[in-house]
Amino acid sequence: MARGARTFEAPAETYDRHVGRYTPSLARTHVRLLDVHRRDDVLEVGCGPGALTEVLAQAVGGSHVCAVDPSEPFAEECRRRVPDADVRVAAAEHLPDFDREFAAATSQLVLNFMSDADAGVASMRSAVKRGGVVASVVWDYRVGMRMLRVFWDAALELDRNAPDEGRTMPHCTTAGLRALWSRAGIDRVQTGELVVAARYVDFEDFWAPFPTGIAPSGAYCAALDDEHREALRELVYRRLGAPRGGFVLDARAWYVRGRSR
Repeated sequence: MARGARTFEAPAETYDRHVGRYTPSLARTHVRLLDVHRRDDVLEVGCGPGALTEVLAQAVGGSHVCAVDPSEPFAEECRRRVPDADVRVAAAEHLPDFDREFAAATSQLVLNFMSDADAGVASMRSAVKRGGVVASVVWDYRVGMRMLRVFWDAALELDRNAPDEGRTMPHCTTAGLRALWSRAGIDRVQTGELVVAARYVDFEDFWAPFPTGIAPSGAYCAALDDEHREALRELVYRRLGAPRGGFVLDARAWYVRGRSR
C-alpha cells in the first residue's frame, strides 16, 4: 500500500465529511468521461465508500459494476450502498479476476495513493477490452483544490517542512497524467478539468474532519501537539476569510482518459 493510503482506513462517515464531501458531484461529471451505456461492464479501482460506484450503477446497472479498494471498511460501505455490485478488497496493482472484459476502467482520487501507479494503470488497461476506456480523476493539489490548498498553505506558513500534497503527490498535472497513460500503451489520450463545489454549514463543519487523522492532511493535523494544532486551526480560519456562517468552496480536479490498444 502506498504511503498515505493507510490514512484512509477510517469510518466512511469521516471520509464523507472530508474530501468525500466533493465526491458525489465529482462522480456525476466523471461518469460522462467514460462513454458507457446500459449493461456495459465497468471496473472501478479504489472505490472508497462508493460515491462513484453508486453513479456507475445508475448508468450501467449495479450488476455490471465491479470495484476494488484496499480498505475493508470502505469496501464494506460500498457493498452496503451498491449491493448488486461485485466489490472486493484489493489493490490496483493486483486486480482480482472478475471473469469479464470491461468496457471501461476508471479511478477517482486514487492514482496518487497507488504503490506503483504505472503498474496500476497497466492493470486497468489489461482489464478492458480492445478500444475500451481507461480513465482517472485526481485533485489539482497545487492550485485548484481549495479546501486542501487553504489547509496546506496555512501549514506551510507555520512549518516549512509540512508535507504539502501539492509537492508530494506525483500525479497532479495534466502533463504528468498524459505521460503516465502513454507509458501504459493507451491511445487517444485526453486531459482536462472538472470543477465541483461543496457547502459547509460553518467553519467547524469544515475543520472537524482534520483532527481525526483522515487522509494525509488529517494525519498531519492529528500528529501535531495541541498548541500547534490550535495555531493551525486559527490560521486556516483566517485564510478562509473568518467565515461566520455557511460558505462554499470550489475544487478542481484533472482528468485523463484514453482507449486501450
